[in-house]
Amino acid sequence: MYRILLADDEGIMLESLKNIIETNFGKECEIHCAKTGRAVVEKAQAYPPDICFMDIQMPGLNGIQAIKEIQKFNQSVIFVVITAYDKFNYAKEAVNLGVMEFLTKPVNKKVIVEICSKAMAKVDQARKKRSDDLRIREKLETVVPMIESGYINNLLLQDDFQTYQDNYRQLLDIPQDYAFMIVVEFGDTEEDGILTNAVGASVKANKFYSTFREIAQGFFDCLVGPVMGNRIVLLIPFEREAAEYEERVEIVTRTRNMVHKLESRIDSRFRCGVGRVKELGGMVKESYNEALRALRENSSHVVHIEDLPLVQKYDGEYPQELERRYIQRALSRDSAGAINCAGQFFDWMLHQRNAGREDVEVKVLELIMELEKKAFYAGGVKYGFRYRGNYIREIQGCRDFNEIREWFLGKTRDVCRNMETAKEKEAVTVVEKAKAYINDNFQKDISLDEVSREVDISPYYFSKLFKQESGKNFIEYVTEIRLRKARELLSDSRYSIKEICVMSGYSDPNYFSRIFKKYEGVTPSEYRERLG
Repeated sequence: MYRILLADDEGIMLESLKNIIETNFGKECEIHCAKTGRAVVEKAQAYPPDICFMDIQMPGLNGIQAIKEIQKFNQSVIFVVITAYDKFNYAKEAVNLGVMEFLTKPVNKKVIVEICSKAMAKVDQARKKRSDDLRIREKLETVVPMIESGYINNLLLQDDFQTYQDNYRQLLDIPQDYAFMIVVEFGDTEEDGILTNAVGASVKANKFYSTFREIAQGFFDCLVGPVMGNRIVLLIPFEREAAEYEERVEIVTRTRNMVHKLESRIDSRFRCGVGRVKELGGMVKESYNEALRALRENSSHVVHIEDLPLVQKYDGEYPQELERRYIQRALSRDSAGAINCAGQFFDWMLHQRNAGREDVEVKVLELIMELEKKAFYAGGVKYGFRYRGNYIREIQGCRDFNEIREWFLGKTRDVCRNMETAKEKEAVTVVEKAKAYINDNFQKDISLDEVSREVDISPYYFSKLFKQESGKNFIEYVTEIRLRKARELLSDSRYSIKEICVMSGYSDPNYFSRIFKKYEGVTPSEYRERLG
């Protein structure tokens, strides 16, 4: 069914258009008529049309003005302008308004039918697009929760996070650079500040998850994580790096209201811990840990980490963001960026009132040792109890602040360099160790599993690493070593072909002969004859 609105101040013209359309399209159309500009706008509001035939010259609002008014509340109408005046300005303005056709009276029946068919085809196309968009949106409604859960899991587990962070943020349309987390805990009843039946609540959560998600996103523009035991994590993007007092109060109030609604719709008890705003990325996990701590240390329905009496607060202004960038850039092997941050941090220390040399020494040691520990966990540096025994002597041996700065920057540079080369060195060391073992044992029936065990790496990863570093797979390399030994022995007439076969690591002379010919182009006997 197509709803068509006819607008013309001439009754004869209206009746003519109506008869043509009804005769050719019958019950496919619902037709409404208007004789003034104001009437056509009112009709368009009362009976939103798919297609509108609009006369330019009408009492009150003219056709162009009426089109503009209708487009304010309905952008999907297909307009066909009809006029008795062949005026270029009208035609130009009609085109600017997206009018499909501009017709000059008189218009014959054939043209009207053709225009109607063309407009109906456009209506069908628009309806199909809307239908397709709805289907896509419905599909996304099932996919988006999985993407959100994957993103939050990625944030919490730090599982190759930097590789996929931009992809997640693009898919989930997160323009903000900051966020905070709310950990929602649920159970059957509350006893001494603890929610009971965590296991049973976890099972129930799978049934009420969609309701929970709907309620949570009604209070916050948030991402909802998966069910983790009797907890669900919310990630709320935020515009700035910290929330003001009033914003914090609003967050707590909104969270309390969310809890009340959850408990009214779901047969469970709920508690929430709220963390502070952190930068999206490696730092936002701290907000999760803070939210958990808020839950553990207070039995209220909603607790913000800032409201705990023992929350970590630095005495004075502290460049926490600068420290975070320093650590992050060093761990991401951005030596220039880490050095720059280290220099800025050192300058900040020197500008602190009453800052003494010992204060600077302690802070520099703290930063370097924290960085080295994190680099160790990231697989970038060696770490041991006695590795840093000389650090205190070195830093106390510096003559002035400039030398302490150079020591600080130098250690930062060393960590970045180690982060850059550690993986490559490790791979080379493993492969060199494997090659040495193969060279010493090629005469035996050695296998990839045996060599993998020797270098303490799983066979699958070792096979890939060996090919990547040596340019040959394991079998090719062992064969090359064995045939090199065979060529060497064939030049010595004291050994028979059979003896050389065994000494080269082959138990079957026929197989040895086939392999030798495959790589050398001749059999072992022919090779020896050529040597004379």
